[in-house]
Amino acid sequence: MAEDMCKLTIGPYMMHFSGYQPENSQQKQFCEDIPATGQTIVVLDYIEQELRSLPAEVRIIKDTGSEDNLETITVFHLPAKVYPNGSIDFAYTFDKPGKFVGMVTVGDKQEHISRFPFSVGEPKIFSKFLNIYMVPVAAVVIVGAIVFFMRDRHKPSQIAAS
Repeated sequence: MAEDMCKLTIGPYMMHFSGYQPENSQQKQFCEDIPATGQTIVVLDYIEQELRSLPAEVRIIKDTGSEDNLETITVFHLPAKVYPNGSIDFAYTFDKPGKFVGMVTVGDKQEHISRFPFSVGEPKIFSKFLNIYMVPVAAVVIVGAIVFFMRDRHKPSQIAAS
């Protein structure tokens, strides 16, 4: 669990986060940014047994940088309730790409909260860079290597006859 990239820390508790997009990536799961718009299924599995007796609330909001007007920026809300089976699952259809914040609140007085920013349908800068520049960079490296290794083969021998 120490290396689990898909866990949420909510106060003293932890949950395991999994996301699926059956229309886009079939059985491939993700736990960070959502790769594409469309129907998304989210599953939050409790790690600690104590969570089974506490109410939990889930909210997805637009990432505006402020939570002052929570109701107007909320795109999905699952009201607080107890999940005795130890798992929360829901489906939401993201119709536009963008930046969002997931909020999971746990406790009788909603005292524990976890916020996790994520993007939907936005390629990561690094992978976008690789896709755009990989072929030209590889071609330049190959041509450079050929020129470097072939330059010595065409030089006339410089052995001086004495």
